[in-house]
Amino acid sequence: MAHTRLTDVGLRHFEELLRAQRADIDTELLQLTGTLDDVRSARGDTSADDEHDPEGPTLSMEWSKISGIQNELARTSAAIDAALARIDDGTYGICTRRGEVIGRARLEARPAAELCIDCARELESQR
Repeated sequence: MAHTRLTDVGLRHFEELLRAQRADIDTELLQLTGTLDDVRSARGDTSADDEHDPEGPTLSMEWSKISGIQNELARTSAAIDAALARIDDGTYGICTRRGEVIGRARLEARPAAELCIDCARELESQR
């Protein structure tokens, strides 16, 4: 199926979508920073013997979970920034691997996508 390049209206739509996603991520990262600070404070409290608390996860587990989420959000944020840069330089919606137009349906599902669906599937099958 042949895909056409995005119009200016289409580009503005995706830019707004990406900026909204970025704002949501920034909010989540800010909340996670507060949660990490709470865990860090609890870890520094020597009276908190969480390793022997049968009632729930340990502080180390919470720290690990929150850090993992924070890292994933940071990666997503970087992908959004890269997509916004591609909008600015006129390459948004073009597969960075083959130079083909990325289908609008894929961009709706993954606005930060840098690969067409064929390239994404090919790379995923190589993992």
